Amino acid sequence: MIELERVCRTYMMGGQPLHALDEVSETIEAGDYVALMGPSGSGKSTLLNIVGCLDRPSSGDYRLDGEDVGALSEARLSEIRRHKIGFVFQTFHLVPRLSGAENVAFPMVFAGVARPERHERVSAALEAVGLRDREEHRPAELSGGERQRVAIARATVMRPRVLLADEPTGNLDSAAGRQVMEVLENMNAGGLTLVVVTHDPAVASRAKRVIVMADGRIVRRMRGAELAQRAPLAVAPEASR
Repeated sequence: MIELERVCRTYMMGGQPLHALDEVSETIEAGDYVALMGPSGSGKSTLLNIVGCLDRPSSGDYRLDGEDVGALSEARLSEIRRHKIGFVFQTFHLVPRLSGAENVAFPMVFAGVARPERHERVSAALEAVGLRDREEHRPAELSGGERQRVAIARATVMRPRVLLADEPTGNLDSAAGRQVMEVLENMNAGGLTLVVVTHDPAVASRAKRVIVMADGRIVRRMRGAELAQRAPLAVAPEASR
């Protein structure tokens, strides 16, 4: 489903090249559950942005469902982001003046989904995250964990095939974080491809596969169960394999 081949992303900073990604190759199959780990500046978020069609590689190939993303028009990329990919962020990005239901419905308004279908999808999305009884509450009336679950409902209401989550538990306490991860994992069990960026080994160890990055490269791959058995300091870089 997601195929990256020798993908590089270079930015110019002060007239000097900054290699955010350096020949990254990886395949993520439909229904997979992958965690991206690594220190700040390792390239995790840059890779997530490329996978999410928010950025383009400087070189290399990225194919999504067989389509060469680098060759697509901005209109086609926008269509892919709207219908194939959902995004969840650390800071929720909810509209403060809108209720939970209105926040969830927001993407469908821009996609031209008819009002009766919007209502049905909002109800189903909020039910899936356990917040059907909180749909009229505004973000300020919700806990951090509830806000993130509303954000997940919004990210999945267009029924994407891939969900990209950038530090989804970063602003939550451990109990709320576990609840959010359980919601995401239930969706993955239903067939949704899930890619999570995290600094937390406890979060990453829940994934089927863990990819460790450093200096723009993939330096280690392991199973989530393997990480769960290791001390955090044991996740040291190895040669890419």
